[in-house]
Amino acid sequence: MSISLNKGGAISLAKEAPTLTTAIAGLGWDPRTTTGAEFDLDASVMVCDASGRCIDDSWFVFYGQLRSPGDAVVHQGDNRTGEGEGDDEVITVELPALPPNAAKLVFVVSIHEAEARGQNFGQVQNAFIRMVDAKTDREIVRYDLAEDYSTETAMLFGELVREGGDWQFRATGQGYAGGLAAVIRSFGLTVA
Repeated sequence: MSISLNKGGAISLAKEAPTLTTAIAGLGWDPRTTTGAEFDLDASVMVCDASGRCIDDSWFVFYGQLRSPGDAVVHQGDNRTGEGEGDDEVITVELPALPPNAAKLVFVVSIHEAEARGQNFGQVQNAFIRMVDAKTDREIVRYDLAEDYSTETAMLFGELVREGGDWQFRATGQGYAGGLAAVIRSFGLTVA
């Protein structure tokens, strides 16, 4: 049985799924209203050190860089429409393959060309992140974003945080204006 979290909630993955080694982050959403332009939401993840900064550019996994070093984090590809049921984009994390200095993985969803298209997360509904055990295909935890983010064009959906030898999942739900560029700058990366 899956645990449903509220914003700010956290669970220990070691307690809920003691044999978990490969975690699948499924992210989903549906456009609620449109401006006439199609919505293209993009999932990405940053692997951060203890200071909260992305280790380096190679540990920022997104539609333009689908794999981290050693395939510890793999993005399964860009879904440009968000149509259909279930996960729209999927990111697989091999927990034992993460480097020792990996303290946190930050899962982000951003709206591609949001400003040019006049789009924001207030026009998105049914947004969620869920963590699934790849071995058993069991959903461990889910967080459904419920707030109305009418000025935000990028969202931190959730985080995997290393606590000693354990990994915790935290429901974040933090919005950013300025799209993905604003998010990655706040985690120490430069925008090309």
